[in-house]
Order: sequence, then C-alpha cells, then structure tokens
Amino acid sequence: MSTVATPAMAETPLVTDAPARHRTALRIWLSAVAVMIVAMILVGGATRLTDSGLSITEWQPIVGIVPPLSEADWDQAFEAYKQIPEYTHVNPDMDLAGFKRIYWWEWAHRFLGRMIGFVFFLPFLAFWAAGYIPRPLMPRLIGLFALGGLQGAVGWYMVKSGLVDRVDVSQYRLAAHFGIAVLIFGYTLWLILSLSSKRRAPLVSSAPAWVGGILLGLVFLQLLLGALVAGIDAGFSFNTFPLMAGQFVPEGLFDQSPWILNMFENPMTVQFDHRIMAYALITAATLQAVWLWLTKRPPEVIGSALVLAVATMMQAVIGVWTLLLSVPLPLGIAHQAGAVLVFGFAVFHFWLTVKGVPVAAPARDQRLASA
Repeated sequence: MSTVATPAMAETPLVTDAPARHRTALRIWLSAVAVMIVAMILVGGATRLTDSGLSITEWQPIVGIVPPLSEADWDQAFEAYKQIPEYTHVNPDMDLAGFKRIYWWEWAHRFLGRMIGFVFFLPFLAFWAAGYIPRPLMPRLIGLFALGGLQGAVGWYMVKSGLVDRVDVSQYRLAAHFGIAVLIFGYTLWLILSLSSKRRAPLVSSAPAWVGGILLGLVFLQLLLGALVAGIDAGFSFNTFPLMAGQFVPEGLFDQSPWILNMFENPMTVQFDHRIMAYALITAATLQAVWLWLTKRPPEVIGSALVLAVATMMQAVIGVWTLLLSVPLPLGIAHQAGAVLVFGFAVFHFWLTVKGVPVAAPARDQRLASA
C-alpha cells in the first residue's frame, strides 16, 4: 500500500502563481535573514559565555547603534557599568581595557539585531512595492517582523533583570529570549521551504507528522533546558560523564524548597535534566527513523529522520566534550551552533511529514514554474 497520496491529491505550493524569479528572490532574501539570525544566536551565546551581556546598561534602539567614539564616551559607558552589581561584586578590579573587551561582544549582539531588522524590513518594502509578495505570504511576513520586535523587547527585559539586584540576568528571561530567537529561525526556515515551486503529495497517514511534531517539541524543550544550564552556569560544575558527583542519579537533586524550584534554580538538577533529555531525544530520534524505515515511508522522509538522528548523536558528543572541558568558549559556541542545527533539521523533517514529498507537476504547472 502506498504511503503517499496520489498526484491528484497533491498540494500546490504557497506561491504557485508567482513567477520563478519572484520565488527565488524571496528565498534568497529570507535565507540571508535566517543566516543572520543564526549568527546573532551564536554571538549571543558568546556574550553569555564571556559575561558581557550587562556591559551596556541602556536600551537606545536608534542612537545605540553608534559605539563609543572617544575616550570621554568610553569613560561614560564604563562609569555606567560601575553602577551595577556585576561590577561591584564580580569585577571590581576591571580596568577600561577589560571593559572594552566585554562591551564589544554585547554591542555586536545588539548591532546584529538591528541589522536583521534592516535586512528584513527594507527588502520587504521593496518586494511589496514591486509586487513580489503573494497575498498568502503577506500576513506571515508581517508576523515574522512582529516576532523580531518582540525579541528585541524581551532582550532588554532580560538585561534589566541583571542591573539592580542581581549580578547576572534571570535564567527565566534568558531562556525566553533564546527560545523566541529559535522560534523566529524555525519560522523563517518554514517560510523558505514553503516558497518551493514543487507540488507535493501529502502522506496518506498523519502518524509521521504527529511523531515528527512531538520530536520537534522535544528538541525545542532540550534547547530551553540548555538555556537554563547557561543561565545559572550549571555547565561549570559536575564536569564528569556519565556520572554526576560519582552517581548516575546524584543526591541533592531536590534539596531546594519548594521542590519545583530545583527544576529551574538548582544547578545539579538543571544539568541532570539536560542530560536525561539528551538521552531521551537520541532514543526518540533513532526509534522514529527505524519506524519510518520499517513502515516503508517515502525515502525523503526516512532520510530526513536519519539525518536528524545522527545530528542529535553528534550534538550529544559535542555537549559531553564541552562539559568535560568546563565550557571553553569555542566549544560552547559549537555546542550552541549544533543545537540550532538540530532544530533546523527537526523543522525540515516535520515540514516534510506535513507537506509531503514532491510529485511531477502537470505540463501547465511546469510552464508556469519556468515563467
């Protein structure tokens, strides 16, 4: 029995009536945005690992794009940093040269955020004026832009949490900031995939889509757990594997009261949860690939499932390596890059299970695609 619907049941692409050159231009534009989002996520990770996130104590969306240009400007920025708890309790011996090092990480992170806004909004206006954007795509693009604005506000909300009573940002707000960034990347990737000109036949059964969606949710949850690990510096302790404090299930997982706080504020528990979810994710991704193969699903779907399973395994290896070496900056960034890559593979696999596999287009559609 076929696991793919007949060509007559095939879904037409999102922009089937758009000329090929329009679709190509839109895909290139959104691909550039997606690459910049990934770059911003990685710079954000480096900002966290270098403890640079609180070096800029004001949110100035417009004039903040210009860094300090004179010694007087640098002195003013440094004096503002000296007023927050991180300086007085963590870096009281920092000099201006040390401040500049952490300042540039945070400035680069914010600069990338602004550039993403420009790279999205200005071409959006140009494509709109030129009639490149099909009507079904318009609300999706507006929603993507709104998510970007929300991300900027959440980023400042996160920074504010470390300016008064804390020496670091709230791990809850950090996880929210990271999670929204990942969702924006995933949504952008979904739009890029949906701009394909190919007709696709949906799978006869919805089971692969359900399983793919659950697996995508598990990947996203694991990324949030990783953000919590970073938020409370849980990766700098218990740097052994596979045991923690000499045990697989260490004592002290629920020492805090109420017990639920351990899931978010106890470094041992947060790191343990991240480890266990990694085991669960590798197992689930592997079992899914085997199940799809045994049930003779389309080769494209099986292939994407295998890639996802292998990616989760490789990501776990990088994670263990990063842990054993107490999170050096290059490995920490590599681990975060791997997380985004795994999420991208999960989005692509889920998209395939929802949209189906390519089918031959009728002659008329082929002429339209080449227009």
